[in-house]
Parts: sequence; C-alpha cells; structure tokens
Amino acid sequence: MPTIGRLSLGGLPARDPGEQHRSATPLELLTDLCFVVAVAQASTQLHHATSEGHLATGLLHYALVFFAIWWTWLNFAWFASAYDDDGVAYRLLTLLQIVGSLVIAAGIPRMFDGDFLLVVIGYVIMRVGLVAQWLRAAVGDPGHRATCLRYAGGIAAVQCLWFVLLLGPRGLQVPEFVLFAACELAVPVWAERAGQTPWHARHIAERYGLFFIIVLGETVLSVTLAIQQAVDDEALEGSLLPVATSGVVIVFAVWWLYFARDSAAAVERARGTGMEYLWGFGHYLVFASAAAVGAALAARVDVVTHHGSAAGASGLLLCLAVAVLLAACWALTVLPEDRSVTTGTRWAVAVVVVLALAAVPSPELWVALTCALLLAAELYAASPQGRVRDAPEAS
Repeated sequence: MPTIGRLSLGGLPARDPGEQHRSATPLELLTDLCFVVAVAQASTQLHHATSEGHLATGLLHYALVFFAIWWTWLNFAWFASAYDDDGVAYRLLTLLQIVGSLVIAAGIPRMFDGDFLLVVIGYVIMRVGLVAQWLRAAVGDPGHRATCLRYAGGIAAVQCLWFVLLLGPRGLQVPEFVLFAACELAVPVWAERAGQTPWHARHIAERYGLFFIIVLGETVLSVTLAIQQAVDDEALEGSLLPVATSGVVIVFAVWWLYFARDSAAAVERARGTGMEYLWGFGHYLVFASAAAVGAALAARVDVVTHHGSAAGASGLLLCLAVAVLLAACWALTVLPEDRSVTTGTRWAVAVVVVLALAAVPSPELWVALTCALLLAAELYAASPQGRVRDAPEAS
C-alpha cells in the first residue's frame, strides 16, 4: 500500500545511527530541489554582477546569501539524519521550511542591492519550523533532551538577532551579518556538548553528495541558459564551443574527484572528535565555489558573445572558484585518508596553476585541462602501478 505519512503529532524518536540501508528520502530530495532554486538565484546574481564589472561587491553579497541558503540546508540535513520519522507533522514542518527557502530565493536579487528584508523573512520562516522540530525531538528522545532543548533555544535566540539586521543602519549590515553567522555556527557546537545527536554517517555523506550533484547540475544549467541567450540574440559564435566544452570537463572532473573516496567512512571516523564540524561546515566552500563556477562560465559566455566587457573579472572568478573548489575537495575528501606529501603536492600544484591562469586572456580551456590532468594523476596513483611506485622501499 502507498505510504502517505504516519499521523504522528507528538515527539520525534531518535533514529538508529547504525541503521542498515539508510538512504535519502523523497522528501529530502524534494527539499534539495527547492533549495537549489535559491542557489540558482544566487549564482545568477553573481553572474550579472561579474558581467557588469562589479565582481568584488557581487562576491561579497554572494558569500552572505549563500551562507543563509547553505546553513538552513545543513541544519535540515543533520536534523533529518537523526530524527526523521516521515510522519505527517514532520512533513508539514518540512514544507514550512521549503516555503522559507523559496522566500529566500525571491529575496536574493534585492539582497544584492543591499535589501535584506525578504531573505531575513524567509530565514525566520525556516527557523521557526526547525525550532518546532527540535522541541518535538526533545519530547520523543529523552536521552538527548538536553541537546534538543539547547538547539531549540540557541536557534531561537540567534534568530532574534537577525531582526537587528533590518533595524540597524545599512552601513553595519555586513559586519552584523558576519557576527550573527558566527553565532549560528556556535549553536551546534554548544548544543552537542550535552550529548551528540544520533546522526547517520552514511546518510549524511549521501545527503552532501546529492546536494553537490544538484549544485553541479545548476552550474551546467547556467552555461546552457547563457548560450541559449546568445542564440536568441543571434550572437552565437564558434568561440562559444571552448567555453561550453571547458565547462563540461571542469564539472565532470570535480565530480569524479569529489566522489573518488568514501566520505561516509571519513565522517564516521570523525564522530565525536570535533572533526565532524570541520567536514560539515567546510562544505560551504565546496557548494559555494561549485555554484560560482557556473556564474563564472556564464560570464565568460557573455564576454565571448559581447554581452559583457568584464573579461578579466570573469576569468578571475572562474579561476578563483575552481581553485577554492579543488582546495576544499582535497581538505574534506582526500586529507582524512591520505596525508602523504606526494598527494598533497599534486593537489597544491593544481590549485596554484589554476590561480595563476587568471592572468591568461581565456583561461577556461587551461583550467579544464588542469582539472583533467589532476584527475588523471589521481587515477594513476590509485592504480596498481601507481601504488607500487609510491610504496616505500624495503630497508
């Protein structure tokens, strides 16, 4: 019989962190798609800011708004890993959080102009839903009640601070945002000291991986829409082919590099050590830089089709975004299981080369080649021939 959700209106019991065959639910996938609407809006605004020659301010607003998107997604993902009962109340409160994400998406263009109102309203809507979920978990999981109440109280208290952002002068909005974001990051660290919630390592790794794939899909879509605009404006040129091809190679290479290692095992090893925060929070750089690659490639299309004149800015954004993405992938997926100097040097060289390519007039092709060469080097190192070569000599 079809499942339409259990009529569970009371407390939320804890999930088993060792549960077999735990995977993402259809509701989680739907939520991810709704969050990516906001990601697409942020990427589009960064694309336009870059093409119009406002890279610095565009990057600043992009970093701020992406934090709001990513942080609410992260909170939802980790809570669901520990307490998702797929009941009616859970689904309805998740729907409330989805509505909040769509309000954030609607407010992103205004935020790039300095108006934070809609983004803060959407954020409040989402946090109200999450606080209600934590209170339900406090009732249904007595063993972690103190932790759940800390989460509910901490989130509610920090949420009140965001209204200050709307009431204060515009000149203080950015430093206030950074301060309040730091308070948000402190809530999980403080709450989990009362007892770690029973999140599922493989489920968390899968959730992060799926969101990364969706963000990469948005990157491809950004390039596609930029090319479509060029076709509509009859500005299609043969020089678009290198941009489009390079974008596909970059996306494919970073996808392969990210999933080359078992993140679930690394997350499980990090449980209770504090390193799980580094892994979980560090993905801000992975997701934000991946979406920024799409914005940069779309801006490169603008330059090629004479819709934008910021050739240097678009090339700089592309190189910066790819370099950050590679560095973050190394730190979060490679370093936990491979601390060898050889591997670290290989990745460091790739990052430095990509950054240096910002000085090249049309860097996308060379950036794609660098990513492909790094992937080839990683594949060789993982092969039997590579492992034999890197093995220490017997004394």
